[in-house]
Amino acid sequence: MSVFKNRIDKLKKLLDDKSKALFITDEKNVYYLSGVLNSEGKVLITLDKAYLFVDFRYIEVAKNVCKDCEVIEFKNLTEDIAEVCKKHSVNTLFIESENITLKAYHSYLKSFNSKGISLISDDSLSKKISNLRLIKSEEEIALLQEAQDITEKAYNEVLNLIKPGESERTISIELERLLKIYGASDVSFDLITIAGKKTSLPHGVPSDDIIRKGDFFTMDIGSLYKGYHSDMTRTVAVGSCDDYKREIYNIVLKAQTTALEAVKSGVKACEIDKISRDIINNAGYSKNFGHATGHGVGLDIHQNPTVSPKGDTILSENMVITVEPGIYLENQFGVRIEDMVLVKENGYKNFATLSKELIIV
Repeated sequence: MSVFKNRIDKLKKLLDDKSKALFITDEKNVYYLSGVLNSEGKVLITLDKAYLFVDFRYIEVAKNVCKDCEVIEFKNLTEDIAEVCKKHSVNTLFIESENITLKAYHSYLKSFNSKGISLISDDSLSKKISNLRLIKSEEEIALLQEAQDITEKAYNEVLNLIKPGESERTISIELERLLKIYGASDVSFDLITIAGKKTSLPHGVPSDDIIRKGDFFTMDIGSLYKGYHSDMTRTVAVGSCDDYKREIYNIVLKAQTTALEAVKSGVKACEIDKISRDIINNAGYSKNFGHATGHGVGLDIHQNPTVSPKGDTILSENMVITVEPGIYLENQFGVRIEDMVLVKENGYKNFATLSKELIIV
């Protein structure tokens, strides 16, 4: 059984009779169920069969790629879906409650209602898909690893450019160029490449600010590869590092590595957060770590589970999370260290191979 058919069959468990079907509109969920990534594709799942609807631009690709759904080239999406629903005696569609605009929802509602089809937009479909996407298949793990490998190649090369006199923007542009040269379709998010006092900003934006000797330089970077993201943060020192910066760096490093040691199946996500947060709090920097310790990664750069004080998800084998504590000292500097890891039964596998010991470039 293919990975896509397995996912479709699991979703079918939401259907208790033939009069109901699932209508999936989110681009990434469509990709997850069909293997076809495009902005116009929609999936319809009945108890008997699954369909992928695409327009003329994508029909050839869809027919070549998608083997577990019948591919239909639509002329009028809702009319064509209604026709298939009639064929299967479907009069109720479940639609995702997440990642759909209010305008799109009301458009679908009006159109399907006019054809005698009810639309249900409770959380059941979105939650089911989200829960499926929590656990990564072997194929997904391989894609995440490739995304990380691309990121590391670019990171190792760009380290040679981080020096006094260069700008943050120059490093950002070069990183993005290298990521794409090495195989990324895009960056996972707007790259963070910031120096000096700006490293106290968890989501600082690179600008024409110049790197100076003695600065910390933080890079939060990632690659998008065949729909899957990587996420990694490293902080390096430029030219030299004083004792205070080194002390803060080592506190964050201890918080990160100690939390990683606790990652395994059966542990609550909030427990991972608490371990890293306690180390930072006990060092006297409780007010300087205000974000979650981590998050899930996959088709989205931020997805479940949330590794935070409120993260009640129990980690299971083959979930993917980040562990990224930090300390941010306003108007001085900041440090964040982040790895993306695969949860295993008795531990974890780190997608990253790069050292986390403080580097002076």
